[in-house]
Amino acid sequence: MKASIMGSTGSIGTQSLDVCENMGIQVSCITGNKNYKLLEEQARRFKPKTVVCTDEEGFRHLKISLKDTSCKLLFGKEGLTEAASAPCDILLNSIVGIAGLPVTIAALESKNILALANKESLVTAGEMVMKLSREQNTPIIPVDSEHSAIFQCLGKEQDSQIEKIILTCSGGPFFGKKRQELEGVGLEETLKHPNWSMGRKITVDSATLMNKGFELIEAMHLFGVPAQKVQILIHRQSILHSAVEFSDGAVIGQMGTPDMKLPIQYAFTYPKRLPSKEKKLSLADIGTLTFSYPDYDTFGCLNLTKKAILKGGLYPAFLNGANEKAVELFLGGKIRYLQIEELIGKALESASLCEDSFNLDNVYSADLLGKRSVLNIFERLGA
Repeated sequence: MKASIMGSTGSIGTQSLDVCENMGIQVSCITGNKNYKLLEEQARRFKPKTVVCTDEEGFRHLKISLKDTSCKLLFGKEGLTEAASAPCDILLNSIVGIAGLPVTIAALESKNILALANKESLVTAGEMVMKLSREQNTPIIPVDSEHSAIFQCLGKEQDSQIEKIILTCSGGPFFGKKRQELEGVGLEETLKHPNWSMGRKITVDSATLMNKGFELIEAMHLFGVPAQKVQILIHRQSILHSAVEFSDGAVIGQMGTPDMKLPIQYAFTYPKRLPSKEKKLSLADIGTLTFSYPDYDTFGCLNLTKKAILKGGLYPAFLNGANEKAVELFLGGKIRYLQIEELIGKALESASLCEDSFNLDNVYSADLLGKRSVLNIFERLGA
């Protein structure tokens, strides 16, 4: 079996390579950005046919440092598209942000089975991506723990009447806090996720619960359900990864330890299940599982997501761009935690998008407009 790991230097990418190594899966392609030294280490360790670097300095470095290997080195967006189009048994897309959308499109157009860990592909262009998947008769296997859980719960009952999807959420580091208590929280506190080890951007999204809003949009597209049929529940233990309630009242859930290697391995072995070296779940040790509703007043990014869903069209793409820029400003120490939601909210409120056509160019334009709107508001307010 040959796997292409797009975004191999990130959190999901590095764990995916570990899974490949443990299972004896051949890695045919790896890609990275600024962390080119890790990309070089991965190239020497896994000996892929193709290495893609989207960072200019990194590409120059790798041209010299990988001269003694047989790796084909590609550069930039064009290199990503070329690599994603190359035949493989499965392609895992874990690139962060809308930069992962062209990889999703290229993989599906080339009929490469897609293990999707890039949520922005579905948030910004979900209808297009799912339509392409159907036209090419090429499956998308979700890798996000929640969507992998739903996928597993549906199993052979894909055509059954779904009454409700229960999308679980850890609640992040600020669960139980009220808005006024979050006035002074800093970056260090925000990046302390209680259960998962993830990249900085997605960890911030988990703290604001914007990530859960994006996952709601993902679920709508992946499983063909309206937003009203997706219920978000806070589940602090991160043991029940999500569940499905069917029309007869039966609820089927998927449980496991909070470890991304489990959904990654399932994507690689689907429809089979093979032994894993990872820690197994002991319900007796966990003892208690708790569930509660989100606090929409404190975590207003959930409301912003629902507004974008109601507006439809290109507004989710605009929201994605606005969030990406706001989080970038927060990570750079330029705004406070609560200003993430405030800037996105102001941008979304003032947005007026042309809905004449929904195509890739317009998706990218809406995403860029979201980024620029947040930046303009930030500069105007002197935030």
